[in-house]
Amino acid sequence: MIDHNISYGHQYISEEDIQAVVETLKSDYLTQGPKIGEFEKNFSEYLGCKYACMVSNGTAALHLCAMALGIKPGDKVITTPITFVASANGFRYLGAEIVFCDIDAKTYCLDLDKLEHTLKSSPKGTYKAVVPVDFAGYPVDEERLRHLADEYGLAIVVDACHAPGGSYIDSMGVKQMVGNCHYADLTCFSFHPVKHIATGEGGAVTTNRKDLYEKVMLYRTHGITKNPDLLTKNDGGWYYEMQDLGYNYRITDFQAALGVSQLKRLDWSIQRRNEIARKYDEAFKDSPIRTPFRADNITHAFHLYIIQVDTDKRKGLYDFLRANKIFAQVLYIPAHTMPYYRQFGWKEGDMPVAEEYYQHCLALPMYPTLTEEEQDWVIEKVEEFIGK
Repeated sequence: MIDHNISYGHQYISEEDIQAVVETLKSDYLTQGPKIGEFEKNFSEYLGCKYACMVSNGTAALHLCAMALGIKPGDKVITTPITFVASANGFRYLGAEIVFCDIDAKTYCLDLDKLEHTLKSSPKGTYKAVVPVDFAGYPVDEERLRHLADEYGLAIVVDACHAPGGSYIDSMGVKQMVGNCHYADLTCFSFHPVKHIATGEGGAVTTNRKDLYEKVMLYRTHGITKNPDLLTKNDGGWYYEMQDLGYNYRITDFQAALGVSQLKRLDWSIQRRNEIARKYDEAFKDSPIRTPFRADNITHAFHLYIIQVDTDKRKGLYDFLRANKIFAQVLYIPAHTMPYYRQFGWKEGDMPVAEEYYQHCLALPMYPTLTEEEQDWVIEKVEEFIGK
């Protein structure tokens, strides 16, 4: 019997994390100080990319990517309907036309066959960018995306907010970390409390392209730079220029200090999440519950553990679990069915696989500090209801 709430996701703040934040709070810098650069350096080294820019949240990261790519009103950008709406909104802020593309029924990520069909159906250059989502922590096939992007002339912005620490083996047998941008132009991350790295709010953009990095850095801080190489003139050490209209999308030093500390545990977090996933897999293997697919060449980051159940049981199971202090969650409502996006002509029936997924999906508790007793309770209650 569990007498406390079990959420679908939860942050883990250690004593080391707290001490790191306290030390920064006692330092000379609360923001715009050295911890931000340290976090950027450590994160880029962990992923194996050239550049990382820390920002205020994952939505800001997506918006900055759109700005760096020069997205303009009317530009067409493709993304998946099974995602948090920010994946699309970051590009809508600049007036982009969002084109939704259905998901793969096994991975729940963007269906690359359908993407290829969409691209083939229009002249090269029709679409400016594609924004695939590493949904639930499953890495998309970035290598195939690169081939499609090169053939049809569009940029790749991977929304990897669910997948820091995930990886895949490419066709050359090389392990590619999610976010190393070996195939992508830009990758976005979120450090929201339910994510792998929790800084309260926070996010990151990674890239290997210096031109995109400089634009992201510029737009992060009002469009202002002090970089001597970018100034049109230089009156002295105090001199700065606002070269474009940007935003205040900075992260603070005490948030960055928390991120630096949490990054040290990311590998452990991925290992623990996969252990939890395997236990769920084993528990439900002989039941009517559908458990997450994993290809042999990927390491799933398991931000979410999504099961699928019969439509007529999903709401009942959701309510039953809540009555037993288990706060499972339905993720996500297809973005194209939201009232905002319906005004552009999107409607139910446009994305049949995504809509079918939505009717069955439920995210069970998944976070590294989930105890054996708590997971056993979740499994027991799921089986109790499904067996009815």
